[in-house]
Amino acid sequence: MRLPSSIFVSVSLFTAETTAALYLSSTYRSAGDQIWQGLTLLFTLVPSVLVQLTLTFIHRDLSRDRPLILLLHILQLGPVVRCLEAFCIYGSVGRVEEPYVSITRKKQMPRGGQSEEVERQVGQAEGKLFTHRAAFARTSVIQAFLGSAPQLTLQLYICVLQQGVSIGRGTLMVISLLSIVYGALRCNILAIKIKYDDYEVDVRPVAYLCIFLWRSFEIATRVVVLVLFSSVLQLWVLPVVLLNFLVFFLYPWILFWQSHSPFPENIEKTLTRVGTTIVLCLLTFLYAGINMFCWSAVQVKLNDPDLINKSQNWYRMAVYYMLRFVENASLLLLWYIYKTDFYQFICAPLLVLQLLVAYAIAIFFMLVFYQFCHPCRRLFSSSMTQGLWNCSSLLCLMCNSASPQNRPMGKSVLEPSSLTTHKEPANDGAHDTASDTTDDMPNDTTYDMLNDTIYDTPNEMGNNIGAGINAGLSALIVPVDFRSADKEFRKERPQLETHCRLTVED
Repeated sequence: MRLPSSIFVSVSLFTAETTAALYLSSTYRSAGDQIWQGLTLLFTLVPSVLVQLTLTFIHRDLSRDRPLILLLHILQLGPVVRCLEAFCIYGSVGRVEEPYVSITRKKQMPRGGQSEEVERQVGQAEGKLFTHRAAFARTSVIQAFLGSAPQLTLQLYICVLQQGVSIGRGTLMVISLLSIVYGALRCNILAIKIKYDDYEVDVRPVAYLCIFLWRSFEIATRVVVLVLFSSVLQLWVLPVVLLNFLVFFLYPWILFWQSHSPFPENIEKTLTRVGTTIVLCLLTFLYAGINMFCWSAVQVKLNDPDLINKSQNWYRMAVYYMLRFVENASLLLLWYIYKTDFYQFICAPLLVLQLLVAYAIAIFFMLVFYQFCHPCRRLFSSSMTQGLWNCSSLLCLMCNSASPQNRPMGKSVLEPSSLTTHKEPANDGAHDTASDTTDDMPNDTTYDMLNDTIYDTPNEMGNNIGAGINAGLSALIVPVDFRSADKEFRKERPQLETHCRLTVED
């Protein structure tokens, strides 16, 4: 049984950040900065209350006669008590014979194309520790993106305005950054274990290092960009933040309404419809908070029984990082245009270049993780880079097809062709991976984004009749008499139809 070290790290970061925030708020009070004191306490107490509620909800303390535990949760000491309880359970393993042992079946990572299923006995103590680890993994994410991320942004903004970093403020910023990165790391590991629940997942230290570097560069760059933009355009930062937040908050609900699925009722049996709605709103609120600062590894899907999307859509990830890179570059450009003499001692072009390069480094470590260090990369049907390359190629193809120069040629090619009249109806839309219909396929980590997006025909069929299509294209493109070209094309048409029919039958 593994030592519950992740629980200790979560509680240590939670306690250190809370203590540093309370000390810093006292210094703001003594200095007369009541606004900074109130915001510092707000970003400390709100996530702390949500953490207590999460631990109480997961461990079902309300349905048990445990008044002392509930009192400690009210006093905001729930994580400390849960940590002590987890270590007591770990220390008592093997001393007392357990009356009940459950059996779990997990698949091993496939080797040589085969995957073996292994049975393992799980005792009561190990089951309780598993519940504690799952609870603290979720509380780490809540603490990171609903408390530490706003806290880090606030303290960095105060440092920019006051042109100085005090010891207390610097300590709180370092702890907050570590808490955010650790929460993002736990979110990645949680997503992997949820998507590949049937397999025994073993995350290696190299994978942890790649995730840590990826999230560190991504989050630090995002926070600095927001602070720089808000320092020169204070009024415009609110529309930017609200637009980002509302888009990611409403996106799962829009997909849920489009799916016409029934309202989720299996979250908790004791919850009413109003309580279930509140829980779902808090879940999407957390999802929006994560995507405000970085890519959320756990994708919310309200029409799924587990409320989690277990498929990996490379297209959505590629679109997110491209749009986020453009947004960061636009905000930095606006900051560079409207910056005041306050930044005269800073080389602004070099700072902009450093931030863009830092975000590019974050994307690089993300690619390294999914390509080489992902613990379940053997389950990928193709590489992650190939999937992203197909996504970018699809976007380029869409841009080229929308350009005025390519529109007439596209019409002249597609209209006389017999492919549209002889395509298989069963394959229509089978590879529409740009939409969210592909999310229903579990553990499918690759999507062929360019698979016959023009003709909706299979790959083999498209490859076999490529020569005939090229012959028809050459007759249309060459500036000769179009009537004679059409006659030549009609002569080859029966051969093309026969070749297509034979290919489909094969």
